[in-house]
Parts: sequence; C-alpha cells; structure tokens
Amino acid sequence: MRKTVIGGLCAILLGAVSTLAHAETIRIANHGQAGIDAMKSTVAAIEKKYGVTVEVVEYPAPDKDYLTKLLTELGAGNGPDLFSIPSTAAVADMVEAGYLAPITAEFKAWDGYANFYDVAKQLAVSPDGETYVMPFMLGIQEIYYRKDVLEKAGISTEQPKNWQDLLDRAAEVKKKTGAYGLLFPAGVSWGSGAFDEGFQHLIVGSKTPQIVDADGKLDLNGEGVKDVFNVYKQLIDNDLMPVQPLLGPEPWVVPKYEMFPQGKLVATTCGSWCYIFDWGRESKNPMPDVTKIVGTWTVPGQDGGQYVLANLAAPWAVNSKSANVELAKKALMEIGSVETQVSYAARIGNIPSSKDAAGNADFQKLTELVPIHAAAENGVFLKQASGFATVAEGVARATEALLRKETDAAGAQKILVDYVKETLGDDVVK
Repeated sequence: MRKTVIGGLCAILLGAVSTLAHAETIRIANHGQAGIDAMKSTVAAIEKKYGVTVEVVEYPAPDKDYLTKLLTELGAGNGPDLFSIPSTAAVADMVEAGYLAPITAEFKAWDGYANFYDVAKQLAVSPDGETYVMPFMLGIQEIYYRKDVLEKAGISTEQPKNWQDLLDRAAEVKKKTGAYGLLFPAGVSWGSGAFDEGFQHLIVGSKTPQIVDADGKLDLNGEGVKDVFNVYKQLIDNDLMPVQPLLGPEPWVVPKYEMFPQGKLVATTCGSWCYIFDWGRESKNPMPDVTKIVGTWTVPGQDGGQYVLANLAAPWAVNSKSANVELAKKALMEIGSVETQVSYAARIGNIPSSKDAAGNADFQKLTELVPIHAAAENGVFLKQASGFATVAEGVARATEALLRKETDAAGAQKILVDYVKETLGDDVVK
C-alpha cells in the first residue's frame, strides 16, 4: 500500500514538473516605460487566467526605431507573439507582408466587442475586410487653442466655419498679437506626424475626403490634395505658422512645448494626450488651469462641416508565425479589457475605445479626457490601404518643400505623387 501511495505521489510530482517544463511562454514586445507600466496588470491577468509565462521584451522607445526592429524580427521569423503597431499607416503593409494573424472571428465573438465605438471597429478593418488588430485605444485629434490669448486680444473663440475662416482667424491673431496663429505639423523631421497630425486633418474635409478608391488605388491627384497643400502654403507665405523650428531636429519641441505655453503660438493640432502630457500635470512645463485656458475646435471642412479625427492609437496584433496563435489571440482579448484601456489612458493620454470606460471610476478621475471620450462617438477617419506609410513619407517631403518655399501647392502635390509612384509603382496611384 505504501509503495502504491509513493508511486502515485511520484507520478503526480513528475507530471507537475513536466507541466512546468513545457509551460507556454508568450513574448510581448513593448516600448517606452509608460506603455510597459500600463501593461503590468494585464500581463499578470494573462498569466493567471491562462497559466502562461509572459515575457515582456523592451524594444527601442522612439516609434521609428521600434517599428524598424519589429519589422526586422518579423521578417526574420523570430518576432514576438504579441506587439503594438505605433502607426496605423503601417498596418496595411504588415498585413500584405503576411505578418499579422486575422482576428475577425475572435474579436466579434469577444464579450467586449459590442461596447466598442463604431469608429474603432471600422478603423480596425483592413482593405481585405478582415480585422488584424485590437483597436483598444483611440487618438482623438482636434485643434487646441489659447482661449485666454484670444479673449484678451478681442478675437473670437467661436468654432471656425471653414478653412478660410480658420486662416482669417490666424491672420487676425498675427495682426493683433504678433503671435503665430496656427500650426499644422510639416516637414521631413516630423516624420509620419506630418501626415498623422497635420495633412489628414484637412483632407477629410476637402474635395478628396478619402485618398483610397474602392479598387484600392491611391487618389493623390485629386483636387482636394492640392487644396490642402495650399492651406500650408498660405500659412507659411503669410508668416502665420512657425517655420524655422520645423526644419530642425525634434521639430515639435519649440512650437508645442515652448511657444504654445508662452502664448507665442495660439493654435495647433493636437490629441487628447496634450491636456495631460504636453501642457498639463505630466508636462515638464505645466500650464496652470490648462483646461480653462486651452479650448478645442473641431477641424472645419473646406466649405463647412466639422471633423473630429479619430485614429487607432498603437493597436495590438498577433504574429501570424506565433508558436501558439490561438493562445496569443486569447491574450490579445485581455489587452482589450476596459481595465487595460483605462491604464493606458492614465499613462499615455489616449482615449478608450469602449463606451464602458465612461462608467469606470478610475477613468472618471481623468477629468481632462472624459469629454473627449464622449466626442469619439462622432469620430471620422481615413480608410487605410497598403502604401499609406509611403504616402505619409511623401507628405513629409512635400510639406518640407513648402516650408523651404521651394514650390507651390501644385508642386507639392507633384512631389507626393512622384515619390509614391517611384516607391510603389505607377499603377498604385489613380
């Protein structure tokens, strides 16, 4: 009897050792301390729920360096199981390269799906109709302006009605205060931000509101594209926008972190994170009563209309070559939880994609973000397509030429079109 008991205990022990020896490990790539901290509770939840070990691999912090390393490892076949994608412009290209596992069925069957904002669900759908990313956070972008500066100068703080109204307001700021009236990010140094934080704000309200046709071709020769570049040209030629800082390294530092707080720049595009991290409590140079002295305008359309631009903020995806794709997909759904969304909102300043976040006590404490969360209901976006990363680079080059006064709006459009054709081929452009 004693031998039988001992034998049974040995078998149990050996089984336990074997289980530990073969325990699954999920590798997660993350970058930036804020993002790593935001994921800590989610990592613990995944380990507990699925009995796995989660290995967090820290990649280089700047988005460009992170994406370069990620793409290199995915291309070599040794990429992480789960990873974020810092620019949604890269998603379609990664899908085409075969790096991302489709999650359409799992995402729609997930119990959190129903309460996501429609714009988040739509943004996550790739050109082939499949979903490859967890759209758990939104970047909601508008125009942020110095309410106090305008009021003191006797300048209207009313929502601009159209592009001309916006330009006229900027000119009035220059005339009455000497400050720059408006900033749209531009130039090569700003990288993809020239597209993400500038160009696309205007294109959605132009005569070419989408730059991807039904057949997937890029409509870059449309009249709206030239008109958008003409807005940049007017701002630059009339000295309504700071130019010199945009031609140097880290072009956002001087205008956004110095000139705007000082009242030397009165309006700029920005996102929900700006109230906290650019000018608020987590800023190196916080502005007192920031939500009282800094207001927001939606981006007006060329001939009217108002646009609240929504982007996916660093969505997460599953490596199609993961050793256990199904397990990685389950872990991905945990990343979509309201708790994770609120954790990211607190540390990064982006907006939860789930409407349920409005009822979360911790989110309610983020008073700067609560009204912006509600605005996500009316978010608009550009449809994505393969080649968007190249378009973003082309916009940066085109606006660089405008900053240097080397071309006009038509010339800037030609720079964009020629660059995309040279990089991707003539047949991708309409």
